[in-house]
Amino acid sequence: MPDRSGELVLVEEARRGVTILALNRPEKRNALSVRLIDALCRAITEIEADHLQRVVILKGEGPAFCSGLDLTEAAEPASAEHMARGVERLLRAVRGSSLVSIASVHGTAAAGGAGLVSACDFAVAADDARIGYPEVHRGLVPALVMTFLIRQVGERSARELVLLGEMISASQALAMGLVNRVVPRAECLDYALTLADRVLQGAPGAVVRTKRALEELAGFNLDADLVRAREHHLAARSSLEAQEGLAAFLEKRPPHWEQKRG
Repeated sequence: MPDRSGELVLVEEARRGVTILALNRPEKRNALSVRLIDALCRAITEIEADHLQRVVILKGEGPAFCSGLDLTEAAEPASAEHMARGVERLLRAVRGSSLVSIASVHGTAAAGGAGLVSACDFAVAADDARIGYPEVHRGLVPALVMTFLIRQVGERSARELVLLGEMISASQALAMGLVNRVVPRAECLDYALTLADRVLQGAPGAVVRTKRALEELAGFNLDADLVRAREHHLAARSSLEAQEGLAAFLEKRPPHWEQKRG
């Protein structure tokens, strides 16, 4: 078999109409670097161009689904806007695709990784999954991913998740509506494939039109919300709090916050 360890995204056609995309930075807990974001967007575009493909399953290689942004890259001020636009492009690609998207989540799904889960049409969580939005503990604002989170769980649960920034269990995520099912870890991908098979039983055009109708009937303007979200994200990224929060994370120490708002 060919060595695919250097590929950032592993693409596997599991069966006719269903493709699995595996984030392949296990040594970095599949943190979203600029190159990984680009590779994921490119893979989704290529799959969507094949009109026989109807479902895409997102999973992570190694011990985690996705730990969020690569904070080593994110700590570079020059990369802030490029990374923000990249995350926005990735979330748009997943949510706006005519493909039905299913997240198969094990281990950690944090920050941008949790946002990727909330952008998918379905999410299956392994019983060992931990999901959360810890951005406030880094001096950041989870604005881009919050755009999708609030659509999935509603305002009350979204406030709890993003203002406390705590990781929650798979069972808590299920109760909040952030995931559809919780299964034993060994069965996570198999259950995602079972959901894919159920999607395939629907008429292809009707499924696509139903996805579009769901977005239109939700009463939100996703494009406008994402533009506002990017502005909040970038404002936080340029703050002294973000500089301290990212430095503390990289130096493995508690952050030292100024104890005043604004």
